Amino acid sequence: MEPVISGAAHTRAIRAPRELAESPNQSELKLKGLSVIETCTHTEGKQGSMFLEDHLILCVLRGSYAVRHGNRSYTVRRNEMVLLKKAIVIEYEKTGEPDDGHMLEYMMFFLKDELLNDFVKMAKIASAQPAEPEPVSILPMNRRLLAYVESLRPYFHDRDGIEDGLVRLKLLELLFDLAHADESAMKQLLQMKQQARSTIAAVVEENVMNPVSLNDLAYLSGRSLSSFKREFQTIYNLPPSQWIRGKRLDKARELLLFSSLSVTDVCYATGFENVAHFSRVFKERFGESPSSYRKQSS
Repeated sequence: MEPVISGAAHTRAIRAPRELAESPNQSELKLKGLSVIETCTHTEGKQGSMFLEDHLILCVLRGSYAVRHGNRSYTVRRNEMVLLKKAIVIEYEKTGEPDDGHMLEYMMFFLKDELLNDFVKMAKIASAQPAEPEPVSILPMNRRLLAYVESLRPYFHDRDGIEDGLVRLKLLELLFDLAHADESAMKQLLQMKQQARSTIAAVVEENVMNPVSLNDLAYLSGRSLSSFKREFQTIYNLPPSQWIRGKRLDKARELLLFSSLSVTDVCYATGFENVAHFSRVFKERFGESPSSYRKQSS
């Protein structure tokens, strides 16, 4: 692990792959919710944050891509890759090769649980959770994985001509190549497939300021949505959406009082994704808009 990234904490976290695919300098292969995104651009350093709606395999071909989640940081360099589970917010800093015109090139493979389930069945892998949690690690890309990446390039130039199901088959091929290359990668894939059961309190407290949905929180706790809602109500005596919004608004009020963040930054820093909606619910709770509240308190 390496310490990386600063200053990205209050930017709006885009939802990946949904909003990531709309960015310039990127090409996307997409079919029935499966996404592969290719990026090739010049940059001396760009920061931001993403909320991962699906599991992610990030492969860096040129440059470096630094990732931070919580207190853990990783830097993925040329011909390396990393696997990240879904329903988390990551901060990133991506930088091109200094000796190559600051060229940055990488591919992102977004995997749904259904695809991982299909892979486990096809590969006839025991689906039991590993006895010890496998830490996230940077994996080198061997010749087989590099050849796989090269095999994808023609499809980005002929997206309209891709046959039905081809994206799914290519992603399954990636999982077979990855499992063949590294035993720890196989363990990480199994962890991504089966989320370990966690306490609701721990999951909610860790993610309350992130732009997560109830489905995401249920997944992170290892429960179905209905079980999550039922247990949450028992613990907190409130529906989860009502409790979470109250916590976010209390934190927003604190930031407006004791920080110099703009109203927009406060909105995004407390898990809200729309400034107009944030202002409306803040006024409903405290009787004033966020900007008026700050002026009254100063």
